[in-house]
Amino acid sequence: MTSFDSSPTLTAWRALLALAVVFVMLATTGWTAVHQRSADSRALALASWAKGSIAGQPLPEADAPPYKLAHFFATLTAAQRAQLADRYPLVVGNLNGAPVTTRYRANRRAIGQASAVERKRVHDSRLSAAGRAEAQHRLDRFRSMLAKDRHFLAFDPSGRGLAAEVFGDLDRADRISLVVPGVDTTLLTLERTGAKTNAAPVGMAKSLYAAELAARPQVRPAVIAWADYTTPVGIGMDAALGNLARRGAVRLDALVRALPGPAPVSLFCHSYGSVLCGVAASRLPGRVEDIAVAGSPGMRADNAAQLHTRAHVWAMRDSGDWIEDVPNLEFGGLGHGADPVDHDFGARVVSADGAVGHSGYFEPGTESLDNFAAIGVGAYTSVTCAPADHTCNDGVYTNTTA
Repeated sequence: MTSFDSSPTLTAWRALLALAVVFVMLATTGWTAVHQRSADSRALALASWAKGSIAGQPLPEADAPPYKLAHFFATLTAAQRAQLADRYPLVVGNLNGAPVTTRYRANRRAIGQASAVERKRVHDSRLSAAGRAEAQHRLDRFRSMLAKDRHFLAFDPSGRGLAAEVFGDLDRADRISLVVPGVDTTLLTLERTGAKTNAAPVGMAKSLYAAELAARPQVRPAVIAWADYTTPVGIGMDAALGNLARRGAVRLDALVRALPGPAPVSLFCHSYGSVLCGVAASRLPGRVEDIAVAGSPGMRADNAAQLHTRAHVWAMRDSGDWIEDVPNLEFGGLGHGADPVDHDFGARVVSADGAVGHSGYFEPGTESLDNFAAIGVGAYTSVTCAPADHTCNDGVYTNTTA
């Protein structure tokens, strides 16, 4: 007897449902259109870098492998590294392989330069009122990013903007966590104020960092708010496809391979960010020990084994998350596949008790945040499993090397 769940009729209905969802998306949101400024400042900076030199020697290609760039910077004096950071901030600040502190210096300089540009635009009478208001918003964001206690591992103001902020001492960390956010992440949504602080990438990372410090005080963690890939705009076609996830996966892999030291890495992937992490899983280096997803629409795999990773795969979803109603389908490249919290997927399903809604997983006092923190510092036996998977942490042990 053929069950309804596996019948050709249901398969056809699922395909039609997927197409219907897409047509609704198109009718309500349309294709992603990223506004590009007339002058791509980073492209100009790269062109200048390609013709530059230091101490009579040509500069390496900006897209050289991280180990080659690391070797190049190791041959320079501290003064020469600072000179390059000040002369080519938009390049050096984004070079995987450059020393962390050199990238921090470069990005602070780049943010300062971007602030100067927006300061002029605020008073530019040739711009519309909306254009001047956008310039003011960007200026306010850059001023916040220039606070003395902030450190950026990546920064690009062109288009909607990219950035990655670090909390903790990345060079000396025992464990490193990366927060990979989802749709509508830009420089203007990098952080929030008020009641929804922990729904934005910076707030997520700060909240996770504080929770990790409390979860295992003897471990030195570092957390990165990794908003350094182009995300979909709204729940439109780009959110239903994997193109941006595939491009972002290349960038994520490059960053992880360039992280300093031998510290294990854990990824915390929210919403569309979990699509990216699923695509990236098979290529990431072995130091990635955990891939944890929350509010996931799918990881572009039918099950955890298809991710082809030795990392522990964790998943959570709170009962009020609207993502549960999104069809977990894949048809002609549309949709992201099976639900990671389904038993048959094979992830370690953990509790999200206390989290409210699609963006509430990093709120202090929730089991979702406590579980993320325990995973991030390797305190696996402290993870609280979801009721449907009470053995989620079987076979995973506390890291005793830290």
